[in-house]
Amino acid sequence: MRKLCPNIEKEDGLETVLEVPIPEEMFTSMGSNVQLRWQNLSTWMKAQTSDKWSQPVIAGRINELRFLLYLVGSPLIPLQVQLGHSVHKPVKDCSIQASTAKYIVQQYIAATGGQAALNAVHSMCVTGQMKITASEFHQGDIEKSVNVKSNEETGGFVLWQKDPDLWFLELVVSGCKVICGSNGKLTWRHSSNHQGPISKGPPRPLRRFLQGLDPRSTANLFLDASCIGEKVINNEDCFILKLETSPAIREAQSGPNYEIIHHTIWGYFSQRSGLLIQFEDSRLLTMKTKDGNDVFWETSTESVMHDYRYVDGINIAHGGRTRVTVFRYGEQSANHKRDMEEKWKIEDVDLNIWGLTKDHFMPPAGVRKQTENC
Repeated sequence: MRKLCPNIEKEDGLETVLEVPIPEEMFTSMGSNVQLRWQNLSTWMKAQTSDKWSQPVIAGRINELRFLLYLVGSPLIPLQVQLGHSVHKPVKDCSIQASTAKYIVQQYIAATGGQAALNAVHSMCVTGQMKITASEFHQGDIEKSVNVKSNEETGGFVLWQKDPDLWFLELVVSGCKVICGSNGKLTWRHSSNHQGPISKGPPRPLRRFLQGLDPRSTANLFLDASCIGEKVINNEDCFILKLETSPAIREAQSGPNYEIIHHTIWGYFSQRSGLLIQFEDSRLLTMKTKDGNDVFWETSTESVMHDYRYVDGINIAHGGRTRVTVFRYGEQSANHKRDMEEKWKIEDVDLNIWGLTKDHFMPPAGVRKQTENC
């Protein structure tokens, strides 16, 4: 991945460190030669805050990319993960399904490095690249009317994390930059031409953490799960752990114009290795239209992780694929279905970053004013 940008105006000038490294493929697509590519990259970076986003064609393109990055690149988990240093709960007075789940989680902890190694990690920085494809769009009668438009977007991301509840993600994909984070109190989003809403309720973890990057968060999340059976995933016999979001949490995260009906999470843990092989969640919410009608949005997300490697004693997934399906339906609304896919690859993982403070997780100035009033 490209991490440095040369000084275009001065040949002997110092190189600039890119805030978000970009994949070689993305850099190559920016021009026919190296000089032109760097000039186009520089122009593109300066345009992030320009008035060009107001043009209808460009605005439509960026809105589409932002939709993909919000839904596929940076979704949140509905449950707050307690990052205490003791990943353990007693099995006394538990049902057989709950006690079995706790045993499976303990095997997962051992497979990812052990309790002591996980407890020794208090921060991390992850750099990676990604490809997002939105290949199918079904409108109207889902079975009959199909509009296929395949666009593969390439980009990179940098993810910072520090206990407890501090994280910051920067995504750069095909000319659109999205940043989102948690300052320990609130979770927020911000993109090139749009200031996203502040999430209601306590700070929540990024879904990307639970795709094999942060084993301790994953273990804490599934401590309250139930084991509901077994399933074969990629020729691996797996235990299935299931979590249901409580009515109180769904109510806290709902808004005046929308209500979360359910949000369910599943984890598939290999019986052979103990590692998390697949992670799924499904959410259904209803929104009120201006006409007072209910429109339902159902989002199903499935992530498959692979290429586990040890980094400072922690077994971390360095690659994977996520598939997202979105259904929209309801009375007097145009039903549609959307299929999307992301493939990611982790380039670098650094643990226990020296000098990382809360100041590194401050939101942008525009978002900061909202957080100060909350």
